[in-house]
Amino acid sequence: MQTHELDYDLPIELIAQQPVEPRDTSRLLTIHRASQTLAHRHFFDIADLLNPGDLLIANDTRVINARLLGQKPTGGKAEVLLLRKREGATWEALVGGRRVNKVEFALPDGRQLIANVISKLDGPQSLVEFTEPVEPYLAVIGSTPLPPYIHERLTDPTRYQTVYARVAGSAAAPTAGLHFTPALLSALQTKGVQVGFVTLHVGLDTFKPIEVDTVEDHIIHSEWCALSEDTAGLIDATKRAGKRVIAVGTTSARTLESAWQPDRGAWSGFTRLFVTPGYQWRCVDALITNFHLPKSTLLALVGSFTGMDLMRRAYAEAIQERYRFYSFGDAMLIV
Repeated sequence: MQTHELDYDLPIELIAQQPVEPRDTSRLLTIHRASQTLAHRHFFDIADLLNPGDLLIANDTRVINARLLGQKPTGGKAEVLLLRKREGATWEALVGGRRVNKVEFALPDGRQLIANVISKLDGPQSLVEFTEPVEPYLAVIGSTPLPPYIHERLTDPTRYQTVYARVAGSAAAPTAGLHFTPALLSALQTKGVQVGFVTLHVGLDTFKPIEVDTVEDHIIHSEWCALSEDTAGLIDATKRAGKRVIAVGTTSARTLESAWQPDRGAWSGFTRLFVTPGYQWRCVDALITNFHLPKSTLLALVGSFTGMDLMRRAYAEAIQERYRFYSFGDAMLIV
């Protein structure tokens, strides 16, 4: 597949800079693959669009305060953006500033926490080692990282967390889940829709465009994910009953397609699954997702699920109808 097939023109004013309130009042474009039809709803209507016995699977990862502002030993400003924890006090990170080998952070008790750059990794990433574990201090020296296309300040950092976020580890939110409220989840469960969780820690490579001419030549990033024994059991039972498994977001979909096999149970590890058109879906029967960047691996995944022609028509209609795009934007339900 050629990468230009994943390109489209988006008016800049349709890139959402702030989330809507309440969360579930965002718009919802429903895509029916069998009939090749589109319909316009609101996210709170999703309780009417799912059926008793359906299983909703969401990603319960939590965004950490991964953006750390400090200074070089010479006094100049420097920044460390945490991407993935390794062993001990070592992290994969992006280090901002010119020729930075060490970044110092002032702690409330007067001590300094120091991040030493110990090696360069692929691309702009570095391996940094802190003088002690950084996690206890993230609330003090860290802030919530936002995607590069969001330029306005977020006054309430919890709006970049799902209401069910609980496993800390992501540098970016699984944004399809941002539309859910506790009341909406309760309404779904009252109707008989089951809810289960997987975990995938989202890295900033999720925003990285495909820069090669052929999509399949792109080297996909790896992400750590986990499927629990309980959630695997829910999926097995749902499949045996002939009901649908509905993934909340591309991260949940990628986890399910990587981790689930019939009656295998729990699984955890790193996935490099690259879903492109032609992929044979094994687990996911329906997908809730936001609108994604051009030439992105996420758009390739959605095109695989809908078919490219239907996805192009859906995106064109969303633009015509002035839907809001990307992380704080509107959503689609693909059935």
